[in-house]
Amino acid sequence: MTQKCSTIEPLQRVQNAAARLVFGLRSHDHITPALAQLHWLPVQFRIKFKLCLLMHRIHVGRCPAYLAELVSSSAENCRRSGLRSTSTSTSGYSKPRLRTKFAERAFSFSVPAEWNCLPNDLRMITDTNVFNRKLQAYFYKQAFCVA
Repeated sequence: MTQKCSTIEPLQRVQNAAARLVFGLRSHDHITPALAQLHWLPVQFRIKFKLCLLMHRIHVGRCPAYLAELVSSSAENCRRSGLRSTSTSTSGYSKPRLRTKFAERAFSFSVPAEWNCLPNDLRMITDTNVFNRKLQAYFYKQAFCVA
């Protein structure tokens, strides 16, 4: 999900228009500083944030059963049972094999893919409120290149 999809662009334009309205910016003014000042994640990062938050709830067991059934831990995958990474609490989740690029939009693929990209220290957090704050800070740094 590194490229902007054509379905995300209209949402980003709406968010940009809202930020311009809040700050009274003209259409040719840069929007990134306004989004950063409002602490609004760009749509692409907001989607990643929501996916990771859902995956965190699956990981700690605070989600509906139908969502938990859509993903499987690498430790549950019998082909990978001998790996060291499967014995740790931060083990990743396996992504299903796909035949098309379009299928990467499926929940069962995109949620584990985003979760596995997170740093281990984030994945180890069990408190949802702490995870939420740290995840938001993580994506804010990624979106606005804050050191």
